[in-house]
Amino acid sequence: MGQVAGIGPSGQGRASKTLAGQLSKHNEIGPQVLYELEMGNRGKMKTKDIRRKWMWMFLATVVLLQVYFVQELLAAFALFALGFAAIAAVFASLYMLHKGWAVAVERIADSKHPVMVAARQGIYNVEDLARRPFRRPGSAAAR
Repeated sequence: MGQVAGIGPSGQGRASKTLAGQLSKHNEIGPQVLYELEMGNRGKMKTKDIRRKWMWMFLATVVLLQVYFVQELLAAFALFALGFAAIAAVFASLYMLHKGWAVAVERIADSKHPVMVAARQGIYNVEDLARRPFRRPGSAAAR
């Protein structure tokens, strides 16, 4: 809707953007009226632009806060997952150590190696001594 006001050095025309400039070309309006039209329009556009700017800033802030909140939730989830994985690894390693120890003791107990046969015989002798009474039968009780 703007008209070409003049031709610049590059050969392209320059469009007139002001309402007063467009009205003055088509109608004969006094300069005071044009000035008042221009100033009144600028005041409204300025407040409208400021409100629009604040609206976009508010919306951007809301979006950024939600992105930040989601990032915080993901970070917390990652930390809890790492903690749970560490605790699970500790319990799994303790379970495997226990099972390995049980298998090793069972294999050693069933072994026919001479050292194990001697150790087993020593254990049997200690058990036999533990079953014997400390006092002789028929002796008086300690007072």
